[in-house]
Amino acid sequence: MRIRATVAAVSGALALSALALPSAAQADGAHRSTGSVADLARAAQSAPVTGSATKFGARSASPASEPGALNLSFSKLVVNGGKPIVVGTTLTKTVTTTFTVTHGADVNLLAPDFVIDVALYRGSFDNPTNELYGDKPAVCKAVSATVATCKGEISVWPQIDLFGNSDATKWAAGGFAVDYNGEDPQDPDPSKIGFALQGNIGSSSLQRASKVTVNAAPEPVKKGKTITVTGKLSRANWEDYQYHGYTVQPVKLQFLKKGGTTWSTVKTAKTSSLGTLKTTVKASVDGYWRYYFAGTASTPATKSTGDFVDVK
Repeated sequence: MRIRATVAAVSGALALSALALPSAAQADGAHRSTGSVADLARAAQSAPVTGSATKFGARSASPASEPGALNLSFSKLVVNGGKPIVVGTTLTKTVTTTFTVTHGADVNLLAPDFVIDVALYRGSFDNPTNELYGDKPAVCKAVSATVATCKGEISVWPQIDLFGNSDATKWAAGGFAVDYNGEDPQDPDPSKIGFALQGNIGSSSLQRASKVTVNAAPEPVKKGKTITVTGKLSRANWEDYQYHGYTVQPVKLQFLKKGGTTWSTVKTAKTSSLGTLKTTVKASVDGYWRYYFAGTASTPATKSTGDFVDVK
């Protein structure tokens, strides 16, 4: 069973407890939030600095081995190839992130105790109301002495990560990095690490997964007679983690002639207060019938499989 890692207190602030999970937990596919790394960076931002580095917001000229704000910034973030993240009711949805990091020549992104990643968040970056992370930190590749391209992931487990249907909206994105400087990742001193924080580096949207069914009857049917086409449009509900009917939505009834390659829209029906569909058409030739929903901001497009009707 997946579990979200707990966040521990370090020096009176939230800090990392997730990055060095026991190997058994990792083997079980535990959904661990590297969000605690972002919390640690926030803690470091407000902790007394023991070295010569400056606070985040001003570029640090100190070596990466010293604590304080790192000379590092995020850009060119793309989440899920630019497409919305569609989430159902039970399975974890994991999508890819790519981004570019520009940094001082003294910042070693490839150090074994350097962690960097991006997250989606709602609310403010400094005090988010909800956050989404990946199951592992991003991996970066140096392009030059001061530029790297990185690839990570965002994982969404609906029953743990989402707080309700209002999460089906646009999320902002932020980047964070921690250079542990030899500190124990499970019990670091925030005043002795290097850190970077940057909000509003991009965005992505979450959508409630949808599905639509179809049934055309009778089968077979005499030419010229009426076919009744029923179905139901439903979408994921992140309150009770079930699928419920999507009400009063336009759905296209489409037809594909036997041997054809192109679906044509015959008419548009609207779902009922339960999300059900029902309309009638005249039978003319053999072919397939399906329902197609174009989608909304909170719900993706979906189409049913084709239901074949033999016309005698």
